[in-house]
Amino acid sequence: MPATPAWPPKSAPRLFVDSPIALDLPVHVEGNKAHYLGKVMRVAPGDAVILCDDTTGEWAAEVVEAGKRHVTLAPRELLREREPVPDFWLCPALLKKDRFDLVLEKATELGVARIVPVVTRRCVADKLNAERARAVTTEAAEQCARTALPELGEPVKLDTLLRDWPQDRHLFFADENGGEPAADAFCYAEGPAALLVGPEGGFDEAERAAIRAHPASVAISLGPRILRGETAAIAGVAVWMAEAGDWIDEE
Repeated sequence: MPATPAWPPKSAPRLFVDSPIALDLPVHVEGNKAHYLGKVMRVAPGDAVILCDDTTGEWAAEVVEAGKRHVTLAPRELLREREPVPDFWLCPALLKKDRFDLVLEKATELGVARIVPVVTRRCVADKLNAERARAVTTEAAEQCARTALPELGEPVKLDTLLRDWPQDRHLFFADENGGEPAADAFCYAEGPAALLVGPEGGFDEAERAAIRAHPASVAISLGPRILRGETAAIAGVAVWMAEAGDWIDEE
């Protein structure tokens, strides 16, 4: 007798939806997401789709109706609760669009809780398309099977960021002029934390002095080489996850 195929199959498409999901409560998908399911993935009634809502977790849902512009799904089973997320923020200076998209994508994959874009004197951009940024982070989360999305803050000027910084959150400052080795600084710091990374060309001297003078600031080094803004952001988050985040084996 042939084995019963697993349901949902591993090949089932994944999708984040905007509303909280509940058992058998119909989920109506329209617009680009419906186009993706219907035209790209070619789902049909009876097919499975993996749904996430950034609130309850990951659900197996069954396609009830698949039209050209509208897809209706019925959640059948909660597969996973929403994942716990380390209380770690990334505060990257704005970069050119394609390079900042890379930062958004990889920061999402690595598991940061919040991304706060920062505007500095040497930034080549001072605005962020919030809809595009959310699309980048959502697609990244879908691709790597996350059940949580990072919060996306509005771009903020560096002086405002420093002025309003929470007193109980470490501010690790990736200083190209040097500092404590990142791995050492991260593994001994407890509690909420964030990483501040500069733009192409780095921070100017006045900005660097203001950051270093902040009581929450800890200057760190990301090694002997000068890194591009996107590389520094990705490398710094990876080191933090390995030393203080959820890459640690707690067994």
